[in-house]
Amino acid sequence: MKYYLIAGEASGDLHASHLMAALKTEDTQAEFRYYGGDLMQAQGGTLVCHYRELAYMGFIPVLLHLSAILRGMRQCQRDILQWQPDVVILVDYPGFNLKVAAYLKEHSRIPVFYYISPKIWAWKEYRIRSIRRNIDELFSILPFEVEFFEGKHHYPIHYVGNPTVDEVSEYQSQHPADVENFRCSNGLDERPVITLMAGSRRQEISDNLPRMMEAIRPWADQYQFIIAGAPGIDSDYYHQWTANQRISILWNQTYPLLQHSCAALVTSGTATLEAALFRVPQVVCYYMKAGRLASLGRRLILKIPYISLVNLVADREVVPELVADGMTPANLRYHLSTILPGGAARKAQLEGYEEMALRLGKPGAPQNAARQMVQLLCDRALARQ
Repeated sequence: MKYYLIAGEASGDLHASHLMAALKTEDTQAEFRYYGGDLMQAQGGTLVCHYRELAYMGFIPVLLHLSAILRGMRQCQRDILQWQPDVVILVDYPGFNLKVAAYLKEHSRIPVFYYISPKIWAWKEYRIRSIRRNIDELFSILPFEVEFFEGKHHYPIHYVGNPTVDEVSEYQSQHPADVENFRCSNGLDERPVITLMAGSRRQEISDNLPRMMEAIRPWADQYQFIIAGAPGIDSDYYHQWTANQRISILWNQTYPLLQHSCAALVTSGTATLEAALFRVPQVVCYYMKAGRLASLGRRLILKIPYISLVNLVADREVVPELVADGMTPANLRYHLSTILPGGAARKAQLEGYEEMALRLGKPGAPQNAARQMVQLLCDRALARQ
């Protein structure tokens, strides 16, 4: 069968590449054409457009590049109709993908599957109308989404497991912890490691890293602090805040870092889930300018009680969340002290991780999704005969 995939950012490229690999095991005749990235290209098929050409985030960047985004969308729509795939598989990236789905529903009979469903439970819940109209099958990677879509909105979905569980499990099976080798290869000493994950974008880093740096000063002699460098951010940018402190920056080593860390300070996102799956106690922190106003806006706009995936999956506060005006060096310092070895909250947080992991389920998300997708497409083909 012919599969057309659309992934608009690095995480989507990663998850889509694993789905493609799984689809090839379920369908030996699989052909791929896609908007995506290098990881998808490594699986074969035809890369029509790299996500870097369209990956703009934030109101101003999107506005400045709107003509390029719209041009890319029109190209994508025409390319799909010309190729006539058996299915279009959308991967996250809802602003772009939901518009493509609406176009296809109006101009074709090509089924549209959504892998990694849009996070409309956090905000923009009105998008359920577009999903209901234009998406034929929805595949979820977060267990609490089942109740949201099926219980609240009566829209059936498929929970297939979480691909981050697969990625962490695979890494751990192939790379057993080796403290001595990790230290030697990165020029580290024998002190325990604490990882700082200050975000992937410049604004996130400039908002969060200075406060992290101030908070960790009391432990400068006892621990070595390492920043997980974000792709595309050079060392000079970090050195604005680290130049006078003993701190290392490592790029492309997030998993090795977490594997050898005793604690972490993490901005919200998939990184919170990764830290939990590596069983690294963490403090989730996300500073925003105009803190009190941002906190008020969060309560008015966001429809969820937590911002970290760890707490959302567990449905309770497993990890502390310091958001907006709550993200102060003093608050961060206090919560970090409670999760360090011997800290009062460390054991409870690690127990909460086990509860979260049980809810996520076992590895196998891409395989589960691929198996269900191929079966659904075969059933559709039989129904047309």
